Amino acid sequence: MKKFLIGVGVFILVLLAAGGVFAYFYTRGTPYYTQITTTGRQFDVIDDDGVKRDIDFAYNQMAYDQDGHGKELDFNGHKSRPLKMNAYLKISYNKDRDRVLSWEQVSKADVPKAALSKLNK
Repeated sequence: MKKFLIGVGVFILVLLAAGGVFAYFYTRGTPYYTQITTTGRQFDVIDDDGVKRDIDFAYNQMAYDQDGHGKELDFNGHKSRPLKMNAYLKISYNKDRDRVLSWEQVSKADVPKAALSKLNK
């Protein structure tokens, strides 16, 4: 019985460690910065039953990391209206999954100088 409990405990620890490694590599992103310059492309959000649930806006924009290296990113606003024109966004991008994980609006002062110089060209 004691060996069984030890085995179960080791199994649980291995599962927790594997989950931690997964979370570390697949939910971690590199920050990129962009400025909203378009209203995006409006599309309908359809649920599994084929019913229109909401509207959203898709964006395809150049974004720059803190060193000024650019990457074209696709992301959704997740709002039923376009994002604010000329707003600066900090975008979390995961290169292993090749996808945007999240975005947040930031002030111009929060954008690194190298990225800002590329955005203002």
